[in-house]
Amino acid sequence: MTTAPSPVIGRIGHEREPIVIIDEFSSDPAGLVEAAAGKRYTQLGPHYPGVRAPADANYLGERMPILQDVLTNVFGLAKGASLVECNYSLVTTRPEALRPIQRLPHFDSTDPGRIAVLHYLCAGSQGGTAFYRHRASGFETVSPSRMEDYAGMIEAEAAQQGLPGADYLRGDTAQFEQTYRVEAVFNRLVIYRGWTLHSGTIPEGFGFSDDPRTGRLTINTFLQAR
Repeated sequence: MTTAPSPVIGRIGHEREPIVIIDEFSSDPAGLVEAAAGKRYTQLGPHYPGVRAPADANYLGERMPILQDVLTNVFGLAKGASLVECNYSLVTTRPEALRPIQRLPHFDSTDPGRIAVLHYLCAGSQGGTAFYRHRASGFETVSPSRMEDYAGMIEAEAAQQGLPGADYLRGDTAQFEQTYRVEAVFNRLVIYRGWTLHSGTIPEGFGFSDDPRTGRLTINTFLQAR
C-alpha cells in the first residue's frame, strides 16, 4: 500500500497568498503522460504560449480527500468547488513569436474563488512557475477593485518604457519583482489562487518540443468556489 502524499503549505510575498505543493501526487504519472501523447493539441486563446488538449479531471479523484482538505482549510472553500476546465498543456511558442501580453506576469481571474491546480508531468529542466509583485502598485494579486488601476498602470508603463522584449520572463525586471518560485518536478502538483500574478519560468536553451513525452507537459485545472 502506497503512502498518501503530504501537502506543503507556503505563503507568497507581502500579501501572504497561500500556495500548496504536493509531490508524488499521482500513483500513475507515466500513464498520464501516455494519455497525453494520444491527444490532438491546438492553441486555445491568446494567452497561453503553446498548445492544449482536453484532459480528464477524474484523475484528481485519487487524492480527493487531500484536495478537499486543502480547498477547505487553506483556501476557505467550505462549500467545495466546481470544475471549470482541465487541459494538458505544452509550451511551444518561441520567444520571438510571443505576444506582448505573454511577456508579462498574468493572472487567471480576478475572482478569489478561482483556484489554479498545476500538475507538472515534465522534468525539472523544463522550468517551473514564478510569482511576482508589480513594483509601481505593489500588487501581487489583481482583484476586481484593483483591475482598473492595474490595467491603467500597465498601459502607461508600456507607453513610457515600451513593450517588454520578445522573451520569456525570468526573475526580476524594472516593472516586476519575483516574490516566489516553484521548481518543476515530475509529478508535482501546485495549487494557488488564480488572481496571483505569475508566469512560467522557461529556461534559456529551451527546446519547445510539442511531444508530450519530451516537452514541458503540465495538466492545468481550474476550479471555482461554489
